[in-house]
Amino acid sequence: METRAPFVVIGAFVLAAIVAVFGFVYWLNNTAGLGPRTSYHVQFDGSVPGLLVGAGVLFNGIRVGEVTELGLAADNPRRVNATISVASTTPVRADTKVGLEFQGLTGVPVIALEGGMMAASSGAVPTLVAEPGAGQSMTQAARDALRKVDSVLSENSEPLKKTIANLQTFTDGLARNTGKLDSIIAGLEKMTGGGAPAQKITYDLRAPQDIGLAVNTIKGQLAIPEPTAVAMLETQRMLFSPAKDYPDFADFLWADSIPKLLQARLIDGFENYDIAHAPLRAADAGQTDFQLLIDVRRFRIATDSAPTADIALSARLLDKSGKVIASRLFEDSQKLDQIEPAAAVAGFNEAFGRIAKQMIGWTVQAL
Repeated sequence: METRAPFVVIGAFVLAAIVAVFGFVYWLNNTAGLGPRTSYHVQFDGSVPGLLVGAGVLFNGIRVGEVTELGLAADNPRRVNATISVASTTPVRADTKVGLEFQGLTGVPVIALEGGMMAASSGAVPTLVAEPGAGQSMTQAARDALRKVDSVLSENSEPLKKTIANLQTFTDGLARNTGKLDSIIAGLEKMTGGGAPAQKITYDLRAPQDIGLAVNTIKGQLAIPEPTAVAMLETQRMLFSPAKDYPDFADFLWADSIPKLLQARLIDGFENYDIAHAPLRAADAGQTDFQLLIDVRRFRIATDSAPTADIALSARLLDKSGKVIASRLFEDSQKLDQIEPAAAVAGFNEAFGRIAKQMIGWTVQAL
């Protein structure tokens, strides 16, 4: 008997120590630390799914206490009353907001306290009322939202059917009139300048080739400056008299502005006649012996009666001192079979070829 007594005492002491350690750990975990505590009543109007005694209490996300008591209100079965115990230093105010938060992957619920006016009384707050719907989980919120959507769809099923039918009618009409819509859109793009720009087609003027042998040569150095012209002729477009738009010429362009194009082809014509004494552009030469000044009077398609390619150029020969030694007006026209680009260019080539030959002969004779 004397031998067993020490073992019983030792066993009892170890068992008591283990219980004390577990009790201390449990108390420390549920009270969130040492220090004075304050209890508050919390009132929820609705369910608090998963909330248990011992659940944490957070203030602005920081754990400050735990739930110590839960129960249903005797006067209203929909209401849930809870008692929380938090650290006395927690700044709970009369207007502190109360709600439920679900933490972690398992969605463990905790009571969340937030804010409150610092100017409010700091005395004990006997009861905190949670916001409406504070206990509603995300799943329940989604279910309520879907229920409301289903209710709206049910109440408006007939108008929705009519809207879908009208949309079907509209799309059928669009499908039947696709070609017309393409034309309308193309017209709008043309009016507003939108869409991809149309590819322009350039046409050149041909210099005269069969001028004949150079019997007389040009004495001295001749220069041909860029011809002068009214502003209307400073263009690459085909001009019409009277002015009118022709769809076939919408993409038509001369290879250069009309005055520059005439200068280049006149020089080509002189080179075809006598390349050894051909004139230069004024910009390419310094002081020259003579200058052939050209003024473009007309370069257009006349449509008064039969369509014709109409050209009129006035020419003046100046010596080194700037004195006019000869002047003449050159005019020619060529009837066109039809008003379209290829026929018009061919007509201008014929009329210009005759004028260039006359001008070359006149210049050689005058010099």
